[in-house]
Amino acid sequence: MAMTIRLPEELDRALDAIAEAEHVSKHALVLQGVELIVARRARRAEVDDAIDFVLSHDAELLQRLEDA
Repeated sequence: MAMTIRLPEELDRALDAIAEAEHVSKHALVLQGVELIVARRARRAEVDDAIDFVLSHDAELLQRLEDA
């Protein structure tokens, strides 16, 4: 799928500098950034689900620890 991204000049310059330093294209950097965002959100959802599980399945234990 094709996509056009319009970046503010400052961000575009920063991306140019990073791409040059890393010896990759700006396109590759943008893909890496998107992948990081997707992974971070997925991880956050996993952590939230784990917390919900513990709170619901170990509520009695957590209450006893709180009262100790």
